[in-house]
Amino acid sequence: MLFNSFEFLAFLPLILVLYWGIAYKYIQLQNGVLLIASYIFYGWWDWRFLSLIGLSTLVDYCVGFGIYKSNTKTTKKRWLWGSIIFNLGLLGYFKYYNFFVDSWIQMLSNFGYQSENTWVLQVILPVGISFYTFQTMSYSIDIYREKLKPTKNFIAFAAFVSFFPQLVAGPIERATNLLPQFLNKREFTHKTFSYGIKLMIWGFFLKLVVADRAAIYVNAVYNNFESHEGLSYIVATVFFAFQIYGDFAGYSLIAIGTAKLFGFDLMTNFNRPYFSASVSEFWTRWHISLSTWFRDYVYIPLGGNRVVKPRWLFNLFITFLISGLWHGANWTFVIWGGLNGIYLIIEVLIGSKNRKGILNVLMTFMLINFAWIFFRANTIEQALSMIKTIVTSPGRLYIGSGDDIAASIYAAVAIAILVMVEIKKEYFNQLFSISNNRLEIIRLGGYAIVVFLILYLGVFGESQFIYFQF
Repeated sequence: MLFNSFEFLAFLPLILVLYWGIAYKYIQLQNGVLLIASYIFYGWWDWRFLSLIGLSTLVDYCVGFGIYKSNTKTTKKRWLWGSIIFNLGLLGYFKYYNFFVDSWIQMLSNFGYQSENTWVLQVILPVGISFYTFQTMSYSIDIYREKLKPTKNFIAFAAFVSFFPQLVAGPIERATNLLPQFLNKREFTHKTFSYGIKLMIWGFFLKLVVADRAAIYVNAVYNNFESHEGLSYIVATVFFAFQIYGDFAGYSLIAIGTAKLFGFDLMTNFNRPYFSASVSEFWTRWHISLSTWFRDYVYIPLGGNRVVKPRWLFNLFITFLISGLWHGANWTFVIWGGLNGIYLIIEVLIGSKNRKGILNVLMTFMLINFAWIFFRANTIEQALSMIKTIVTSPGRLYIGSGDDIAASIYAAVAIAILVMVEIKKEYFNQLFSISNNRLEIIRLGGYAIVVFLILYLGVFGESQFIYFQF
């Protein structure tokens, strides 16, 4: 089920009525409502994949107790490795099996050996598998690290794993933050509920107006790149930067806002990343739940920066290489991750981690956009061809034809609105505020304008969120 679907608009009020009305006095009943709602929400795509999330829940629930009750470090490690192997095996089979088989066949063909694709499987990628496997795996790891005790409440744990607002595209929550909220009574407050609605409204603006408007131009250029020239590639890539930001930050805000309607607090996932003055700062502001996950469960266990410099640089690079592969089974994502790793290595070597100033912000934005070319391109060859054309043949700017011209203008207007709002939040947050104004008429008027922009400029057609593919 998509947030931007009519089914969700009917689904959410119904679950809220059951949750705050019938089940209000009983935590276990509320958790049961959320568990059933989450399985309906997830099973809306394909009910067969419910078995996967159910199995992942059961495995890590049992592993948690296995680790906690073990008397020796060796036994604890065996339980932990059981969780890691199961979750990564699940992820590897559904997401990466065909990728590695195809890469192996291609490598053999480069050496003159021809092989049929007899090992390739017709496997459908389950929505959100990269997110919930990481979430359940971190539960077992945190118990092993003695940061958490396992819960005996299976319903609460299953609801934590499958919590529908953030199930399919995050934020990737830690059990130390989210699980206790399923074990404690939630109180309904108008302040929290209204704040959740506000977050959702802005999230829908980012998705339907910014992301989906920009996508029209981006798809026209990237999906027919042979017909365009360098200047169009540059504009399309900048549009894509705002498309993916609006799409994913929008999803995160809708998820966080929806969770607040039920009395839950999810972590912030984006913090105006395009105002970063360095790539290292960018990764403290972009997809924060994933960045901190890789920091805590990959980078630090490798040694982090507590090792000799060559090993430190290796740790940075390999962490981002893995992060790139996490995003998708395509070498374009691996190169994207590797580029970001190289950026960070250069920043370490030249000592530019704590840079400030508008020129550094623009430079960082350019570097991030260069990497986005590989992220968005369908193949490495396409990305390299586009980069070459940008350098050698800027050419003319494609603005579309017919309705596409209006779509491009609307996209530019939407991006301009977003940039102005974020400039105000980033640099002038203490000045006049609409969303937090003491006058209710100003607050309501501001959100009425946003709703109008959504209805007037939004693209309605239930387009999927970009990160669903990851």
